[in-house]
Amino acid sequence: MSRDELRQPLTKRSLSERLWAKRPSPLLATSILAACGFIALSAWAIHTPHPFAGEPLVTAAIPPIEELKTASTTSPEEEVVAEENGVEDDGANFQAEAPVEQDSYQTEASIILSPRRPLKAAPVANLIETTSIGQLPRIGSGNKKPSEVYARNTPLGVIHSERPKIAILLGGMGLNAKLTQQAIRDLPGDVTFAFAPYGEDLQTQVDKARADGHEVLLQLPMEPVGYPANNPGPKTLLADADAGENLQALHWHMSRFAGYTGITNYMGGRLLTTPAALKPVMAEIHKRGLVYLEDSSTPMTVSETVAQDTKLDQRRAQVVIDADPSPQAIATALELLESEAKANGFAIGTGSGLKVTVDSVKAWAEQLQNRGILLVPVSAMFKGRLG
Repeated sequence: MSRDELRQPLTKRSLSERLWAKRPSPLLATSILAACGFIALSAWAIHTPHPFAGEPLVTAAIPPIEELKTASTTSPEEEVVAEENGVEDDGANFQAEAPVEQDSYQTEASIILSPRRPLKAAPVANLIETTSIGQLPRIGSGNKKPSEVYARNTPLGVIHSERPKIAILLGGMGLNAKLTQQAIRDLPGDVTFAFAPYGEDLQTQVDKARADGHEVLLQLPMEPVGYPANNPGPKTLLADADAGENLQALHWHMSRFAGYTGITNYMGGRLLTTPAALKPVMAEIHKRGLVYLEDSSTPMTVSETVAQDTKLDQRRAQVVIDADPSPQAIATALELLESEAKANGFAIGTGSGLKVTVDSVKAWAEQLQNRGILLVPVSAMFKGRLG
């Protein structure tokens, strides 16, 4: 019994007094609160979804250590002769020879981002303009552009690497949902997709592709030679249409889905050779913070000159990999693409979302790094040394 209790009068204490007397010490109370907080935090962590759980964000691929061979001042043949004659090499009779030339090599640790790392969800509110026909891309506050915000991140180590780089763009996505899903599932995230504006449920398909790491472009139908017998589809941009009509058609195509970094042509043999019709289209693409990639199917295109006049970032592919859609021809075209990359440092190949193309690119990409070539998204071709 405590001393204070001996001094208390012999009266019954109230409930509040008894509870107060039994209160825990400050140290015990602090410990209880800390334990409760730890339990609550653990429960929150367990029930919070982690999209990257079980998958590394970054993998460091370190090449195996190569054996170093040093030059010898005495050839193996000379050593054998000296041993047979009973001559010991004491270093007194040393004759300097030209150093043996060694093979030079360079090893590097490449930082490889997870191939299935999801891209930023689209649309981003800051990058859309709401119109009567739907949402259009625009440059947001802080000069944020869709071409940058929606792009797949490529490490600077890859951009500035001395290794040859190849970008692959497969078009026609969204028209055949089954083939589109196969391409999304089977191909590495660095392969870029171009979605046609005529597919069903396009935003869902685009979201799936971007969630699996694939960068996306909008495939824009342009007037080919032989139009209208050779017709890319509704609201094709025409060489003889006035600027207002083509811009209305362009806006309709742009409103079909969100999340694309730029525009690529579909056909266009006539429009792409008509500067007066092409200039307002490219000016609008630039105004909305997008880039433009052109395939190599049109030999006499004026897009490079018009892009310079409108300050539009523009690139042109070197090879159509499935102009002949057979496995042998596609393999040959990919070899040509590798040669182009080795000669110039980079190359861009375009193709369509055919099953034979998807299967061929999948098999080719699996062995690409073993040949010292890096696969990059299309956006990488607009950056650093490549841009």
